[in-house]
Amino acid sequence: MAMCANDWTVIRQDAGGYGLCAGAVVLPAIIGRNGFVAARNKREGDGATPCGRWPLRKIYYRADRINCPSTPICCQSLQPESGWCDDVMSADYNRFITRPFAFRHEQMWRTDAAYDFVGALGYNDAPVISGHGSAIFLHCIAAGKTSTAGCVAVSRDDFVWLLGSASADQHLYIPDSLLTA
Repeated sequence: MAMCANDWTVIRQDAGGYGLCAGAVVLPAIIGRNGFVAARNKREGDGATPCGRWPLRKIYYRADRINCPSTPICCQSLQPESGWCDDVMSADYNRFITRPFAFRHEQMWRTDAAYDFVGALGYNDAPVISGHGSAIFLHCIAAGKTSTAGCVAVSRDDFVWLLGSASADQHLYIPDSLLTA
C-alpha cells in the first residue's frame, strides 16, 4: 500500500479511478464530474475539484441517521433548515446558512446519504471571493454516484474511519500534478 504524509491526499489509481490516501491506507474516492482545476481558475458551477491543500474546518452530520464518532474536528449536527449559500450575489456566499434563505443555496439536509457526513474544507473562505467556488466539501458517496459537483467523496464507512484517524489540524491535499494525470 502507498504511504502518504499526514495530509489526506487524493491520488490517481492505476485502474484509472481516484483514491484518498490516509497514512498507509488508500480509500476509493470520487471527484468532480469535470476533473481537477487549478484553484486560481475555479469558478462557481464548473463541476471541477480545486487542487490545493485545504484545512478540514468542521464536520456536519445527520444525527437522525448516525452519531459523529470521536474526532478532534469540531462536529455539528445538520437540521432540516441547514444550507450552504452558493449565490454570488449574496454577502453569505460560500457560508453555512439557515433556511429559508432569500438567495440561492444548497440544501444540506438531503434525502440521499451524501451528506450523512460532510466536511467543510477551507477552500475560498479566507477571504471569500465571490464566484470562485463554494461548497467544496469532503462528503459521502451517494448511491449510484460516480462523480461530484466539485467535491471529494468517500464511502460513509470510510468517512467514519477517517474521522477516527484525523488530527486537530487535518488537511485534504489535492496535488497540482493531478491536473495533467
